[in-house]
Amino acid sequence: MHELSLALNARDIIEAAAVREGFARVREIHLVVGELSCVEPEALRWALAEALRGTCAETAEVKLRIEAGHGRCPACGHEAAMQVLYDICPACQQTALVAQAGTRMQLLDLRVE
Repeated sequence: MHELSLALNARDIIEAAAVREGFARVREIHLVVGELSCVEPEALRWALAEALRGTCAETAEVKLRIEAGHGRCPACGHEAAMQVLYDICPACQQTALVAQAGTRMQLLDLRVE
């Protein structure tokens, strides 16, 4: 489950920000998770709850925004929505789309006290 390593990385980022910015408590954590990122949102929520235990973000509300997958065909240039990585181009049926959006997991911002 790579969601746990992602959650531990997010914890490290949050703790470093707390030291650097001088805040004592995180109220909200805003994340974006792409449909093509291979990150399971509910597994990530569980992993964050475990990773943030005993930190300034332990009671923070986690808000996830799901980013839709989108790609472009390198053969014909057609752009289309993607549900899975390596979707075949719906226009030319020649090659797999190259993902342009929906592959990231990113900590966007924090609401702190």
